Amino acid sequence: MTDDLPMSTRREMTFENGTAIGTSQRWEGGQYCAIITRNGIVGCGIYDLETAAEFGQAIAVAKGTPANPLLEPEDLFNAKIVGATPKAAKMGIEVGTTGREAVEKMLQG
Repeated sequence: MTDDLPMSTRREMTFENGTAIGTSQRWEGGQYCAIITRNGIVGCGIYDLETAAEFGQAIAVAKGTPANPLLEPEDLFNAKIVGATPKAAKMGIEVGTTGREAVEKMLQG
């Protein structure tokens, strides 16, 4: 990080079923990343599924560890989904699905 500012990146990502936006945010002592599709988000464990479900959103989360954090959106590709909102589950996203598989299912709608 430069000049004590947090770092934020955004980029288009191409998948078999379409295009999504990958984001990464980092600050002193923390970080999160996500892949945002037109139908929902596949992100790291910072997302609160209960609140997202209350608003009817499709969110699926994977969880890193302090030793192996999820820093960049590509880190979500092989990470296993540990939770999903009911709307994401209706898309076929289950616990154990990889992040890449979850994104592809979201892109299918």
